[in-house]
Amino acid sequence: MIAYTKLLAEKIAGINYQDLSESTVQMAKQCVLDWLGNSIRGWGQKNMAIMSDALGQFPDGPATMFNGQRGAKNSVYYAALLNAAASHSLDFDDLHNASIIHLGCVVVPAAWAAAERGNLTGRDFLAAVVAGYEAGARIGECVNPESYHFWHTTATCGVFAAAAAAANLMKLGPDETVECLGSAGTQAAGLWEFLIDGAMSKTLHIGKAVFGGLLAAELTQKGFTGAKKILEGEKGFCLAMLPNPHWEALTRGGAGKYKIDENSFKPYACCKHTHPANYAAQLLRAGHGLALGDLETALIKTNSVAKSLVDNPEPQNPYGSKFSIQYCVAAMLKYGKLGVDEFSPENLADPAIRQAMRKFTVEVDPELEREFKERPERWSVDLAIRDKAGRVLHEFVEYPKGDPPNPMTWEESAEKFMALAEPVYGRGTCEKLCGFIGSLEKHGDFRQAAAACFA
Repeated sequence: MIAYTKLLAEKIAGINYQDLSESTVQMAKQCVLDWLGNSIRGWGQKNMAIMSDALGQFPDGPATMFNGQRGAKNSVYYAALLNAAASHSLDFDDLHNASIIHLGCVVVPAAWAAAERGNLTGRDFLAAVVAGYEAGARIGECVNPESYHFWHTTATCGVFAAAAAAANLMKLGPDETVECLGSAGTQAAGLWEFLIDGAMSKTLHIGKAVFGGLLAAELTQKGFTGAKKILEGEKGFCLAMLPNPHWEALTRGGAGKYKIDENSFKPYACCKHTHPANYAAQLLRAGHGLALGDLETALIKTNSVAKSLVDNPEPQNPYGSKFSIQYCVAAMLKYGKLGVDEFSPENLADPAIRQAMRKFTVEVDPELEREFKERPERWSVDLAIRDKAGRVLHEFVEYPKGDPPNPMTWEESAEKFMALAEPVYGRGTCEKLCGFIGSLEKHGDFRQAAAACFA
């Protein structure tokens, strides 16, 4: 068996800012900006009040909490855990399609908290972010889509991603990074059962993955040992996830190619598996004047992973509605957008939306399923709507807005960031944060420059 853990560790440890292209640096900044907006706004969710109260605070700690209170500090571990959980609370955060992982919510809070410990530059931080995305995406592609049926891979693979970011930032060598990955992987956890109840577990998964990744890196730095074959070992992570891992995903790709460059961003605050259909509905609404009241029947053709996760015609609460393709498409037809406010108890209870949701059929299309297995980064959907006038309106979406072939620009990401963060911190502070992230490579002291945004 090839020493995959060692090879990946060498790649993680070898990522330096000076080797990154201008486009990779820009993508890393965009990932950071997207994460921060989600974290700031996500702190307002009920789950965050519970988690913050349970953990408590260490106000003399070095790491910032983006909870709306200026200068709020905590320990590195608790700040990272809470900021991470907050950033995944809205389901508005980024996604790497091929690995089916929200990498920003596990990578950036780990790197940010560790960087605030001191003596690190913006360039150090950016390299660590790229390293975290690299590890998480490769491991995710190795075990998905098969493991996704049971395992929330943003959590199970996310602990590796957080550990990789921290290891790179702490300048751990290749052999130390092997140990770090071993200690990270043995903490992997996160099951999908919570979706049945619309429970809060998803954000707990993310917080614990970041906590575990940071802990693995710091333990390694102090001499703690971990499994040296955590990926390829007979009792290791990959074989525990599925019988036949996609081993080639751990090593394929040439020099200068980074997984972060394949990342996608969300224009809609809901599960990414609904996005192709949401975009199709948005196009039909704009192009044909289609309104919710016009809907007679709707057929959504998609892949098996999407159907298993978001075919939910009767979501029980607003969080569940983010995982209902029926609700998302119906709400898109009514409102023309799917931001944070569209996923409210009042909207979910709307009789017109509820009635429309019962008119949808969701099915797995054999051709789309075949294409998804061949190209897991491509989540195509075919939406056909029959209206009450007898028209059949059809839209096929290969890449929804936010995917690399149909990207969100920096300006669009900045607009999203301001819409999320400005109600919490005000325009002045948010413009400073946006400017700081846009010029990260110019800052010799990450901690000092980040703190100045709140001055």
